[in-house]
Amino acid sequence: MFDGQPLACFQPFIDTATGRIAGIEALGRLRQADGSLQSVGPLFADPRRPAMQLRRLDRQIRDNAMSRLHEAPVDWFLSLNISPRWISRLRPDQPPPSLARLESFGIAPERIVFEITELSGDDQRLKEVVAHYRNAGARIAIDDFGAGYSQLDRVLALQPDILKLDMRLFQAAARGGPSSDVVRALAQMAEKTGCWIIAEGVETEAELDFALECGSRYVQGYLFAQAQLDFFEADAFVNRFAALRDCYVMKKVAERERLMTLRKHLTHLMCRLQRWAEDDGAIAGLPNGTDFPWLLRFYQCDRQGTQLTPNLEWRNGAWTADPKYLGHNWSWRPYFYHLLAEGWHERRLTLSSTYRDATTNQYCLTAGQFFDNGERLLLIDVDAAGF
Repeated sequence: MFDGQPLACFQPFIDTATGRIAGIEALGRLRQADGSLQSVGPLFADPRRPAMQLRRLDRQIRDNAMSRLHEAPVDWFLSLNISPRWISRLRPDQPPPSLARLESFGIAPERIVFEITELSGDDQRLKEVVAHYRNAGARIAIDDFGAGYSQLDRVLALQPDILKLDMRLFQAAARGGPSSDVVRALAQMAEKTGCWIIAEGVETEAELDFALECGSRYVQGYLFAQAQLDFFEADAFVNRFAALRDCYVMKKVAERERLMTLRKHLTHLMCRLQRWAEDDGAIAGLPNGTDFPWLLRFYQCDRQGTQLTPNLEWRNGAWTADPKYLGHNWSWRPYFYHLLAEGWHERRLTLSSTYRDATTNQYCLTAGQFFDNGERLLLIDVDAAGF
């Protein structure tokens, strides 16, 4: 029926808190006559293959994986891929066969993660089967999370325990650009709903750094290991992971130091601009903008958040006033109400988190400080990439 012997290979999940292997994913392979292994992925993607043949192949691979789980440490979990298309074929009163197979192999359901490989099939039947899995003690993961935004409601309806970020989206996000914001938002959503994040397809140090930045509980990918027949030792990657994690931390420390340096520059600039504003506020009295290459613009608001002055920007070697936003109210922006809550009484400088500026599409930070007895607020927008 298929060219080769069906069996499972195992790719480890690395626990980002310890660097140890926490679990394994069973991935289907066909062993050829010459001993080489070929992925079964193309078979499942081939619409010409009869569904019954594929279901049988899938069972053989899962059975092979479960038959070998006793060889792994008892605290490891095993992730098994489950297709909702096949779940939908079960009768309404039929319990999931996977649970019966676990019992026949003597495996506690608590050691199993059932990984939903796509969000197709009958919604209600899928929810019922997922409830069976969860009631038995197994955990539920959603694979390729982020690939199908329109199906986000179905993901939330299943209330998974684990979300595996879509590999292509994750790898693109690790390179920077708008997809980075999307993945960070997905990771934050997962955290708020109590899900653990798995970053799969981690192949480079930059991708590991991004996985850690997103708060991934586990990472999986060629940076550590490909899928193989034999199990790794639980601590096989501890030293390597520790070294990579230390590099990541040092990069973040360096970023923080640059931010502290920026804060010092901003404090100095803020004092100069406040003195300028309290005098006549003539453009001729402003400092040379070339001394502050990271400065995008500055402006003043009243205590209620309404902009009092034009944006003043350094362009082509001169200060330019842009009155377009006069009268606009920014009190709803996070940087403003944070300032109001944290900086009004002490009149101290506060610095926002990095965000994407709607006008220039640049990554920015906003520094703010109240002055004039707290009646006015001076705001300075900074190019986040410029320091």
